[in-house]
Amino acid sequence: MRFSAIVLGLAAVLAAPSLFAQEAPERIERGNLVIEGVPDIPTSLIDRINQFQNARIAAFSDWAPGGNGILISTRFGETSQVHHVATPMGMRRQITFFPEPIAGAGSRNGHDSQIIFSKDVGGNERYQLYLYDLATGVQTQLTDPELRNIEPVQTDDGSGLIWMAPRDNEGNYNIWMADFDDPENRRIVHEADGFWYPIDISPDNGTAIIIHYVSSLEGEIALLNLAEGEVMLINPVDQVISYDNAAFAADGSAIYFTSDENDEFFDLVRFNIASGEMAVLTADIPWNVESFDISPDGEHAVISVNAGGLSEVRVISLADGTTVATPDVPVAVISGLTYDATGANIGFTVDAATAPDNAWSYEVATGALTQWTDSEVGGLDTATFVEPELISYTSFDGLEVPAFIYRPEGDGPHPVMIYAHGGPESQFRPRFSSNFQYWASEMGIAIIAPNVRGSSGYGKTYVGLDNGFAREDSVRDIGALLDWIDDQSELDSDRVVIYGGSYGGYMVLASMVHYNDRLAAGIDVVGISNFVTFLENTQGYRRNLRRTEYGDERDPEMRAHLEAISPLTNASAISRPLFIIQGLNDPRVPAGEADQMLAAVRANGGEAWYLLATDEGHGFRKKSNRDFQYQAIALFLEQVLFGAE
Repeated sequence: MRFSAIVLGLAAVLAAPSLFAQEAPERIERGNLVIEGVPDIPTSLIDRINQFQNARIAAFSDWAPGGNGILISTRFGETSQVHHVATPMGMRRQITFFPEPIAGAGSRNGHDSQIIFSKDVGGNERYQLYLYDLATGVQTQLTDPELRNIEPVQTDDGSGLIWMAPRDNEGNYNIWMADFDDPENRRIVHEADGFWYPIDISPDNGTAIIIHYVSSLEGEIALLNLAEGEVMLINPVDQVISYDNAAFAADGSAIYFTSDENDEFFDLVRFNIASGEMAVLTADIPWNVESFDISPDGEHAVISVNAGGLSEVRVISLADGTTVATPDVPVAVISGLTYDATGANIGFTVDAATAPDNAWSYEVATGALTQWTDSEVGGLDTATFVEPELISYTSFDGLEVPAFIYRPEGDGPHPVMIYAHGGPESQFRPRFSSNFQYWASEMGIAIIAPNVRGSSGYGKTYVGLDNGFAREDSVRDIGALLDWIDDQSELDSDRVVIYGGSYGGYMVLASMVHYNDRLAAGIDVVGISNFVTFLENTQGYRRNLRRTEYGDERDPEMRAHLEAISPLTNASAISRPLFIIQGLNDPRVPAGEADQMLAAVRANGGEAWYLLATDEGHGFRKKSNRDFQYQAIALFLEQVLFGAE
């Protein structure tokens, strides 16, 4: 280990209960689930958690074809599907019916009855794009089924679309184009070196904006001539810049994009194609402009600003960037901002910490807000839900780390769950989680979600603080959080678990290595256990992107470092109970990462539960699988935090 843990004795009540003492637990196959070490879940627990598990969300997807209401994503069965809502608070009419969830959907421009959607199979992320006619029920596949087809963008007139798909297993992509009326004649319009993705098409259908994602801190933006395949870099300056969203002006004379050039945060920028003149429109905003949409007349844009994790929405003039309206949206995370075809209304999703996602709209002329859906919460009283509080704590080197804490009712001392987000460049934001609400309001667990160094949302310097050889500094931020917990009288520092998925799963395992005696247990969901085997076995189209973040395992010095800091190398340090959860079809963090960690922990005499879903990928998306997952997690928490038998 590269740094030592502070050793604190746990209370006697946390001595590992007898149910964990299993050298070779029986492997049970229950439908698509493979289970080891998880005991039967009591009916009383299932009944308690059932209402929380039946909460639904309704996310705004797009304005419906022909301007007839909206499209939303919601679940009424096993998976989330596309539904139509004709009027605010009207009936949800299901449009798609698949055993796999729909990954994204939108209306075909200029047509009254057609939508486009994307889906994969079993979480394998080999997405296919489809055109669906609401009037006839006819479905047409637009893409090559042998490829992973992502980032679709359609023309303004609805004649066709472009998208990207891997060209090889080395992280290079082709950009494809197809006409909706003749999808079999799809064609490659650009062979890109690296991860170049399309983001908009000019009004005359002749040019596309494409962005090269190198890392969270570096990228390029360019114009692609769709007929000739020629590429023109828009901003070839000699500095490292990151780009995100982009769109053409309504008349095609300029493009708008977000970048962090000469700033810590993403600004909205206008680039005049003919003159090359560039103007920053949001220099006065000290946070990331995370998304925007341009009005059909080209005069205004609606923007969403990520202000410390919550969203601020503004309508600005594209002439000079001045704010012309500030919609009084709920305090929440706002996403999906989309003008309707007339420019009269803007649709979006409201995702608040204490209420499930709902679709809303904003009337530009009057400022009126309209709620279109009212998502169910299983009959629960949302007034009892816990609102998170933004705090910060000081890490080992003086860095201030922001975090959100969910405090249960009562004086405590409460047991604690540390939630480690993934990414690693993601950011915990206070969205709705029925699981968080169950753990906090029903189980009385305080939840702390830190945005450790390397998280996005706090400037590009902060994002880069964990790169390369500094990887474990983010784990030290967890150690500093444990110190902070020690000083809080309402929190029980002898009863702390850590939970996380993907990169957050690595954070769980690394924290269990370094702070084993300060943690009661860990819950690792699709987590990285060894950086070298992860980089060697993740899908090739992702490998180079991950090397820019974690380091290149082909370099001997970096390989030795990655091996040294990997939890698998240090698994002997873990003696506290561990719950490992994995999807068999995961293309990002292959199932072997979970299997090798499970084997190592057990070989060292450690105690672990194991749950594998054979029809899932990078996380569980099917309701029955998720239900069992969180029922098992609740039982695990009862065992390790409350000493329940």
